[in-house]
Formats: sequence, C-alpha cells, structure tokens
Amino acid sequence: MERVRLRYAKRGRARFASHRDFARAFERALRRAHVPMAYSAGFTPRPRVSYVGAAPTGAASEAEYLEIGLTQRVDLEATKAELNAALPPGLEVLDAVEAAGGRLAERIEASLWRIAVDVDAGLLADAVAAFMAAAEARVERVTRDGARVVDARGPVLCLDVSEPPIDASCAIMQLVVRQATPAVRPDDVVDALRAVAGLAPDVPKWNVRAARLAQGPLDGTGTVGDPLAADRSALSAPSSEQP
Repeated sequence: MERVRLRYAKRGRARFASHRDFARAFERALRRAHVPMAYSAGFTPRPRVSYVGAAPTGAASEAEYLEIGLTQRVDLEATKAELNAALPPGLEVLDAVEAAGGRLAERIEASLWRIAVDVDAGLLADAVAAFMAAAEARVERVTRDGARVVDARGPVLCLDVSEPPIDASCAIMQLVVRQATPAVRPDDVVDALRAVAGLAPDVPKWNVRAARLAQGPLDGTGTVGDPLAADRSALSAPSSEQP
C-alpha cells in the first residue's frame, strides 16, 4: 500500500466545519478525483484515511495534516490539483508527499496559533504577563460528556502580544502550545486570560478569531517545524544500496 501525506488549509466559512463535516467532504473529493484509494477489510470497508490533530470547530488553519493509503503510486501534483477542484470553497490541499516511514502523529509536538481579540493591546499584554507568571490556569470546558477542568497554562510554551496592523481594531497574540491530552485550544487560553488576569470578561467568544499557522516538531529554540520534512529528506536521500 502506497501512503501519501497531505497538508491542507481551512479558511473563511470552512473554519466552522466540524472535523466530521470535513471528513465527509474529503471522502467525497477522493471519489470525485478518482484517487485509487486502499480500503479497510470487513463488512463496511472504509477508505484508509488517518487524520492528525484536527483544529477545533471555528478555528482557521494553514497546517492540518492527514495520511491516505493508495493502491498504486500517483502523480502527487496532479492528485493535489484534482482534489482541490473537488473540495468545497475554503478547503485546500497545500502539500503532498510520499510517506517515508514512521508515524506522522509522533512528529506533531506543538502548534503555533495566531489569535485576534477585540480588546485593547495594552490590556491584553498585561493579561498575558499575569498568565505566563501563573503556575497553572484551570478553566472549565464543556464537552459532550459534561464539564471538564483543563490546565490551560501547563502546555503553553510561548504567548506574546504582537503589534497589530495600523488599521486593525484588535490585538494579536502568537501562541505556541505543546501537544497534550486533552489538547489545550486557543479558546481555553483566552478563557484562562479572563479567569487569571480578568481580561475583558464581556468580550464574546465570536470576537476571538484563531488561526493555526503551523504544527509539527519542536526544535531547540521552541520553533514549530514541518512534520513532512523528514519524508522529503528520506525520499530525496541517495540510496545506500550497491548496484
């Protein structure tokens, strides 16, 4: 079975699609693009698609990843173009590479987020300073199984307030958060800023806009890398086998 790894984006209105919505749309696109999919065995065969670290509903992303199993090798650029022609607006395959080995999920160590909040930048900077100084920041998240308490501070490696564009009426944060179970989401961090630092409790959640810019391995400086780089390096390396 040939394995191909894809990076895709969720933009615009597509950010409100749930992971299940995206999975249905993507499987339809696979059929319309005539991708030679491998299927699972059993009475209800399913296309071999593995999703990694899906963004929460309502968040945009430039760095979502999945892996598909194929019955034969394909032209990756042509397949990417055919999938994009079949996907709904707001969903776009950005990159495709043959899997060289290992598990993709093991390379996802952290995410880089850009979070825009309709609040004064000075107030946000004070709240961020208080949050980063705290040992923990416990917030309550409502799930389908009931309320769950999450420490939003522990996995956060970096949280900075950046300068917004001159004509922007919001403040911008850059967040690097380590992969954890349960995953800490941007809205958890904003809730923690409200709880720990008293940040604008009256700002509604729809005035908080999050976009994932990257997810992957961490280097020594805390920079989030490309999880597909290892596949490209392995496939481009010269073979050590003797002719």
